[in-house]
Amino acid sequence: MKKFINSQETITDEELEGFGLAYGDILDVDGHTVVSKALAGADRVGIVTYGGSGHEPAQKGFVGAGMLDIQVDGDIFAAPNGAAVFEAMKLADKGHGVLLLTLNYAGDQLAGKQAMKLAKKAGMNVRQVVTGEEIKYDPEGEDNQRGLAGCVPLYHIAAAAAAEGKSLDEVADIAQRYADSMASITVKSTDATHPQNGMSFGDLGETDQMEIGAGQHGEGGGVRVPMASSKETVELIAPKLVEAVGLKEGDKAFVMINGCGATTMMEMLILYKDAVRYLESLGVKVVANMVGEILTVQEAGGFQMNIAKWDDEFERLWNTPAHTPVFFKE
Repeated sequence: MKKFINSQETITDEELEGFGLAYGDILDVDGHTVVSKALAGADRVGIVTYGGSGHEPAQKGFVGAGMLDIQVDGDIFAAPNGAAVFEAMKLADKGHGVLLLTLNYAGDQLAGKQAMKLAKKAGMNVRQVVTGEEIKYDPEGEDNQRGLAGCVPLYHIAAAAAAEGKSLDEVADIAQRYADSMASITVKSTDATHPQNGMSFGDLGETDQMEIGAGQHGEGGGVRVPMASSKETVELIAPKLVEAVGLKEGDKAFVMINGCGATTMMEMLILYKDAVRYLESLGVKVVANMVGEILTVQEAGGFQMNIAKWDDEFERLWNTPAHTPVFFKE
């Protein structure tokens, strides 16, 4: 393992210190809690999320005006405790309620349940939306419905709805509708190593294969097939995503190509082009996108493809201003 770190025990603490120094104009870092400066003057529903570190830029890279108000960072690939999430929810509460956004992983779900229980006991007005947009590629495989990078556009959609002055129930309903409108599949080409112990998540890098439907942290559920071209790979997975979200001729879509950490922008742009061309062949119009490293797993090779079926409301909300460390819209 070759990584520019100082101590395996202090990786997350040091990273967060550096994050605060790098983006102090946008956010404040208090321990493992990252807070948007835009929250100070907010008079709307608050938006909070949380998750393990090691997936940069997610999720703290999307804290800022027009997206997340607060993100609570756990240790490497580990959710923070529910009490820390609850404290973040209290901080985000400006009198209009708080929406808690959770990815579908066991640790995240446990922390979310604890935080929601504490918030309700404290009499807070809170709602929770869980994203689990992963669909299985293997018909015989487990349907794990893990939360992948599709949470990120949802952050902006929900925040934009809150900025319009919508109630907590309205914002949560829009967020849930978005969560239900999208689907993702991961294609992995090489494995990551854990930065605290150097252990590999698998042996894929020693083969001439790629794995479709693999989990972010080496979880099962994937199918290994020979490494293929961009166009061939898109033709393997895009039909599954189209079917999952019910896209048909005349519909509008959002497309994300999320690099897992070691995939080059060159590859991601080729994949995006092939995805757009495939959807165009079906009569589907791609109206928005995200292409780049959004939610990574250290130096894993591969990508996630996320497709969402959009309507006029999603498109309007998307085209509102936002300013975070890695996401900007005028």
